[in-house]
Amino acid sequence: MCRISAYSLEQIGQLYRDRADCENGFDEIKNQWGWGGYITHDIERCALSASAVALIYNWWSWYVRLANPKSRLEAKTSRPKLLSAVGRLSTHGRVNKIVLALTHEAADQIKAMIANVRAGVEHIRSTAPQFEGAQRSNTSLPGLLRLGN
Repeated sequence: MCRISAYSLEQIGQLYRDRADCENGFDEIKNQWGWGGYITHDIERCALSASAVALIYNWWSWYVRLANPKSRLEAKTSRPKLLSAVGRLSTHGRVNKIVLALTHEAADQIKAMIANVRAGVEHIRSTAPQFEGAQRSNTSLPGLLRLGN
């Protein structure tokens, strides 16, 4: 058990915020991601739905952490912001390019967040170059397919 007198006021505030972030994750999964429970006697279908929600929540958490590495964003506010763009894929000379048209009022902030995601992905690709091209897809697809079984 820790003694509260061992911490300064600023440290206590940070400990409280860290605790709130942990509790907020459970609340967010339950209320914003639909993991509040399933009403069916088919355990396989329940397990599949729960696994899908957990997987998508995990992917979204990584994406948003790349977009805003300094602090955690809730799904309730980050989804409308980061999913408000309309995208178009164009290919020229074997180079794929995604062009986004932002429709949100905070377009400048969203552009900065998307640039952070791109920089984060490039950093990951440069530090973990074990797989190239189609090998990346081939190594991640079996895990996704196992989810459906």
